[in-house]
Amino acid sequence: RHPSWPTMSTKEQDKKKDGTDASPEAEKAVGNESCSIRSEANISHSQQDREKKDFQTLKGFDRQKHVGFILGLDKKTDTFEYHVTEHLRMSGIYWGATCMALLGELGKMDKDSIIKFIGACKHKNGGYSGNINHDPHLLYTLSAVQILALFGELDNGLDKELVSEYVAGLQQEDGSFVGDKWGEVDTRFSYCALNCLALLGKLDKINVKKATDFVSKCRNFDGGYGAVPGAESHAGQIFCCVAALAIGGAVDEIDKNLLGWWLCERQLPCGGLNGRPEKKEDVCYSWWVLSALSILGKIPWISREKLAKFILRCQDNKDGGISDRPENMPDVFHTFFGVAALSLLGYPTFKKVDPVFALPVEAIQKLGIKKLYPS
Repeated sequence: RHPSWPTMSTKEQDKKKDGTDASPEAEKAVGNESCSIRSEANISHSQQDREKKDFQTLKGFDRQKHVGFILGLDKKTDTFEYHVTEHLRMSGIYWGATCMALLGELGKMDKDSIIKFIGACKHKNGGYSGNINHDPHLLYTLSAVQILALFGELDNGLDKELVSEYVAGLQQEDGSFVGDKWGEVDTRFSYCALNCLALLGKLDKINVKKATDFVSKCRNFDGGYGAVPGAESHAGQIFCCVAALAIGGAVDEIDKNLLGWWLCERQLPCGGLNGRPEKKEDVCYSWWVLSALSILGKIPWISREKLAKFILRCQDNKDGGISDRPENMPDVFHTFFGVAALSLLGYPTFKKVDPVFALPVEAIQKLGIKKLYPS
């Protein structure tokens, strides 16, 4: 000790011994650490409270009946519904299989039969049809690719080059896409093309800038998007456009706040969502609206609990499945989108769904595709 250094008082020495002596900076650091610990504890308690509440909300969710409902669909071959949906069987399999994956039950699906069916719907031009002996279409080509991605079979027998050439061949000079050789243009097809090519790792096959520019031309004064330039804003089209722009790296072209308001105003007093102003609620919009809000990072703009309770009220408690609204007949379409919405809302026991590609997050991660949404 240097003679010129000040001598500690007895009180100061006592503080030094018991560790209570500290500089203002040290005291501030200790205070910050204490606040951090308290904050983490509060977050932990808050998460526990939310999980407890979530499980309480989900008490009425009949998982096993929904699993049984999906597994029984291909056995009901004598029903009216089976025959009138013949043309979209490929999409039906996608909805059912993806729903089962989100429920953690994909292993119960007959994978071999599904892969065989997809192969039977393949055409020489690289496209896939909705059923055997039907014409190829972009919608069902995407469904086929999504199913193969779901089962981890994209590299087993799929001619990626031929499929991507088929999709790329549907792009028009203005950047839009037609669904098939008959020439219908729709922003749904823009999404299908971008989604399909991204899953195949073949986005370089098309003019992505032209594709996103066309989608942006379909934006309306209310922030929403329609099927073509000048068409009415519709939640289904908005999902397609927002997801297409996300895949194409042009999400900054969206007026996020204006569109966010339009989307959150789709929630009705019953908790359900509609697709346009003055329309009825429908479970499928739980996906179309919610996925777009998720990509925009604005899911908190709606009432999470009210929407979940609406979806649960649309369950068929006797035979399983989910319908468009309470007391109606269930179908695989609404069952998938109801479960996907509960997943997007972050309810426990469901596997996470990617709001852009409409597949489980784990399937997208296995393909090495980066996350394209904030929430």
